[in-house]
This record gives sequence, C-alpha cells and structure tokens, in this order.
Amino acid sequence: MFLSERTVWPYRYRYGSSPLVVSMPHVGTFVPGSIARSLNDCAARRPDTDWHLPRLYDFLGELDATVITASFSRYVVDVNRPPDGANLYPGRDTPKLCPTDTFGREPLYRDGDPDEAQVARRVEATWQPYHRRLATEVERVKARHGVAVLWDAHSITAEQPRLFEGRLPDFNLGTGGGSSCDPALAKSLHVALRRHTGYTSVLDGRFKGGYITRHFGDPAGDVHAVQLEMVEEIYMDEEPPFPFRPERAARVRPILREQLQIALDFAVNRSATRRVEASTRSR
Repeated sequence: MFLSERTVWPYRYRYGSSPLVVSMPHVGTFVPGSIARSLNDCAARRPDTDWHLPRLYDFLGELDATVITASFSRYVVDVNRPPDGANLYPGRDTPKLCPTDTFGREPLYRDGDPDEAQVARRVEATWQPYHRRLATEVERVKARHGVAVLWDAHSITAEQPRLFEGRLPDFNLGTGGGSSCDPALAKSLHVALRRHTGYTSVLDGRFKGGYITRHFGDPAGDVHAVQLEMVEEIYMDEEPPFPFRPERAARVRPILREQLQIALDFAVNRSATRRVEASTRSR
C-alpha cells in the first residue's frame, strides 16, 4: 500500500470531552510521492483545498471539542464522498471519490486516471482510517452525553461555475434537506447567521451536506450533523498562494464561534433533558 511511504497519518486528532465533534475533511495537502509523480503541475497548487480552516477555527479547544482534520489532499481520495463513488447530487457535475480533475476542469493525471484497484487501495489506506476515527469519536461522545453534534467544516471559492451558478452565499448550512439534524438546531443556526447583515447565508441551498453529514446524521438517535460551506474570500485571498487575511478572519471568527456555541448549547440542553427523562422513567 502507498501508505508505507508516508510520513503522515491520514488524519490529525484532538480529544475533547464536550458533545461537539468537528470534522475538516478537505484541509489536507499531503500527497505521497508515488501519486505526486503522476500528477500534472496544476495539482501542486492544491487549488481545491479548504485553506486555513484550522487557523480560522482556532477556538475549538476552548469549547473542548473533539477535532479530526484530514492530512491527505482530497486529490488522493475524498473522505467526504461515499466509498462506492456514488454521486451525492444526481444530475450535477460533482467531484469524484478520487478526483481526476480540478474544480476548474484541469486534468490532474498525466498518463491516465487511477484504476479501480488504485482507488480501492486509497480507500483502504486513507478513507477508512478517517471514517473509523470519526465513527469512534461520535460513538464515544454519544455514549458519554446521550447526544452528539457533528460539525463538518468546509470552504470554497465564491464563484465556481462547474458546481453552481453565480456567487455562493457567504455561509451555507447543510443538513441533508433537514434529515441530518433536529430542525430546531438548524433553525437556530440559520437565524443567528441572518442577524449578521454584512454577510449572506442560506440553509440547505446548493450545498446540503456531503457524505459525512448525511451518513452520520441521525436525529432520531440524537446524532445531529451539520455542514458549513463557507466562502473563502471572507477570510482569505482565493488566488495562489492563497494567503490568510487576519483582518477579514477577525470579523468571521466570532460568527463561527457563535455557531459552534449554539450547537454545543443545543447538545448540552438535550443531554440534560435526556437525563431528566431517564430519571423520571426510573421512578
């Protein structure tokens, strides 16, 4: 397996004891040499990376959140896609499990795309470890608190003609069309975003949540998953070398902190309610 060459684990991990689990599946930039040698120059820029999110979400430790961030580039394998490669948005052009071109339709491979065996190896070596850890942490948090909130953090360029028309709203909440979290949580998050009139927002618009949100979200089982797709230009420059802009980030970070606090408060209150209900039933 190509991972025998690597110097990095498929993910980075921070243990937290609160009911909040945060996933950042597209922040990784590492590509093993065996793959990098077959890629075109466009891949070296990693243009489709969710740049600087760990820096933007630098307050997660204060919320005692569990955090899992991908180390490998999505050009190796996209851990936010189904392992069978199914299209999450049927009828739309969306990136593959193992992308063969950039969002801008630049071919990634010089001499042929990865075959089924190569894709299977990447899933086994990178996709599966990420998801095993994510599943383990969600189960641990749920067992401890009776409820878990999974926040899947993403960013993207404001305009991406291949994926959507026009300019994307600044903040895009996705809940699988209402299937991945309690409607009350989704509403509270969106209401809070709409109060920030300097920015635009939408709930379950173009981005309704990727595989992680849809797979793990189980409101009936008190696992509530939310994806936030955020426009990059509100905290960084979208052209190489993709610099972070602290002055923009300083305006965005409190909004993100507010969103995560709402999610955490929801989970804490839900956990307390479950304890009261359990105590009442045992009398």
